[in-house]
Amino acid sequence: MSTIVLSAGGTGGHLFPAQALAGELSRRGRKIVVMTDSRFANYATHFPGAVIATVPSSPFNAISAPFKIAAGVLIAFAKLVRLKPAAVIGFGGYPSVPVMLAAWLANRPTAILEQNAVVGRANRLVMNKVKMVAAAFPIARFAPSDASKVVLTGNPLRPEVMALWGEPYCVPQADGAVRILVFGGSQGARAFSKIVPAALTRLPHGLKHRLHLIQQCRPEDIESVRQIYANAEIRAELAPFFPDLPQRMADAHLVIGRSGAGTVAELMAIGRPAILVPLPYAMDDHQTANADILADAGAGWRVRESDLSLDLLTQMLIGIFADPQDLKSRADQAHALAVPNATSKLADLVERLAVCPGQQS
Repeated sequence: MSTIVLSAGGTGGHLFPAQALAGELSRRGRKIVVMTDSRFANYATHFPGAVIATVPSSPFNAISAPFKIAAGVLIAFAKLVRLKPAAVIGFGGYPSVPVMLAAWLANRPTAILEQNAVVGRANRLVMNKVKMVAAAFPIARFAPSDASKVVLTGNPLRPEVMALWGEPYCVPQADGAVRILVFGGSQGARAFSKIVPAALTRLPHGLKHRLHLIQQCRPEDIESVRQIYANAEIRAELAPFFPDLPQRMADAHLVIGRSGAGTVAELMAIGRPAILVPLPYAMDDHQTANADILADAGAGWRVRESDLSLDLLTQMLIGIFADPQDLKSRADQAHALAVPNATSKLADLVERLAVCPGQQS
């Protein structure tokens, strides 16, 4: 049983694709080793049967970063020499950098997955050293110098999303419920807790009282947001976290959220229209490039947070729900952008890349 090493950061955007690939490769008879920093031990249950190997790393802006990354390269190199993996695959995030550099030094077959339309800083450090670059979306900025190594695989998705692939979109009916889902992580929830409730309370009476709202809020914001909706007689379910978010996305007529790679890929897979508000301080403004994939295809709307005024959002929502068939069209356009079988395509790439341990690729 040959070994494949996966290296990923600790956020969902890095974790979920690695989890999906690990499951597929395990089914194909590969042994999985997840090599990353100590924080990742908390996610071991996401990788049943995998070995978790700890490697030091550090955020790039830390004073100690050069020393920790250098130590991580040395430790990862020693582990890779012992393991002799058939391939080493990186998923971005700073914990992946020492591992991918060590794999290059050890002359192991290597690839990275870039989940965003703009190549992230960690992947930029290693993309010209690895043999293949799998891309979730067409790369808009910072492509590797050798464009021939880029393969569009799509973004591997967790099973609960794949179960909802192309779920039929139910057009809002006259006088029927209008279901809106609002989420965006802790940073997204902060901005949306201020603007979205105020905009929804200003909607015309007939539309406002058809709303069924699901909104992610920070714990400290829930009571104040709940009171706003209660005063406006808007049906709302609020929580800091929804474990069944893919199903709630499928149930929604409209999503309002950030435009991280995972969110955009899931909107495409399920096929839902969205108002996307890119995180304004995301590295290299990569969330804007992600959002533009949907907006440019007529699958949603991209609004900068600096432009997201109360009046703008109110008028957008009135216009959006005045044309239910346009929502259906945008849902269809979103799904048309999805790359099917992304996990299998990435696993196929890994297996093409993999060679017998100790043999040069």
